[in-house]
Amino acid sequence: MPIRIQNDLPAKCILEAENIFIMDEKRAVSQDIRPLKILILNLMPLKEDTEVALLRSLSNTPLQIDITFLQLETHISKNTSATHLNQFYLTFTDIKDNKYDGMIITGAPVEQINFEEVTYWEELKTIMEWSDKHVTSTLHICWGAQAGLYYHYGIQKSLLSSKVFGIFEHKVLDRKVPLVRGFDDVFLAPHSRHTTITKEDIMKNDKLTILAESDEAGVFLILAEEGKRIFVTGHPEYDRITLDKEYKRDLAKGLDIDIPKNYYPNDDPSQRPVLSWRCHANSFYTNWLNYYVYQNTPYEW
Repeated sequence: MPIRIQNDLPAKCILEAENIFIMDEKRAVSQDIRPLKILILNLMPLKEDTEVALLRSLSNTPLQIDITFLQLETHISKNTSATHLNQFYLTFTDIKDNKYDGMIITGAPVEQINFEEVTYWEELKTIMEWSDKHVTSTLHICWGAQAGLYYHYGIQKSLLSSKVFGIFEHKVLDRKVPLVRGFDDVFLAPHSRHTTITKEDIMKNDKLTILAESDEAGVFLILAEEGKRIFVTGHPEYDRITLDKEYKRDLAKGLDIDIPKNYYPNDDPSQRPVLSWRCHANSFYTNWLNYYVYQNTPYEW
């Protein structure tokens, strides 16, 4: 599919090298078509890595997509240059009067902090409230899923005794729901988190439907309001070496970190990780864009 991004975004060269069809602004304006407008609130510290991962994940549909990256006004990123953010990101003030077909709220490395103690919690609440009237479907990832479930439904997270870290097996609970169309009965997906939400808390709310779960990693995929909100507790967008980078980063910091499960051949970090989740990740993002964004958004939106 053609993804429309700014001409100079560094992710453009990486994706083009993978033969992913990237359309720059000049070519996009020559086509008589209304692209899907997708807003990405990128809360991850390594924003450029996340840009590549998400754009790659959104690239498997024939729909044209116009991407807007959003940064917070109440938080200064320490791991991404101000030049990059100023050139490629907008703020909520810039976009608050716009409407979007879809929105992604990423994870963030603040999961061990209470929601109300996160420095940008009030701004995030404002954005999540705004999304109800300005976005057709919002996809929440990892900590973003926990934050969304807490804000919209009052579901609290809890601290785990050890980090859920690695590639885990999941089972589909309802194959008739379009979000998991094309999934096998059992599929793999990455997780990297210190906190969790319980199945019991989710099942108490009749507005929430669990679509997939893992015996080891817990609830994975939750549907709300017929797809108005979707929550995924893992990271299907991760590429082959994301967990490898996280593992070696934490080792270098002297942190007590286990080898990611089911990731390295023979649990040997010197070997190249096995990419075992890409097919279902592609299906997941394609299904979201098609059934919950494209099919539900009026042309005039």
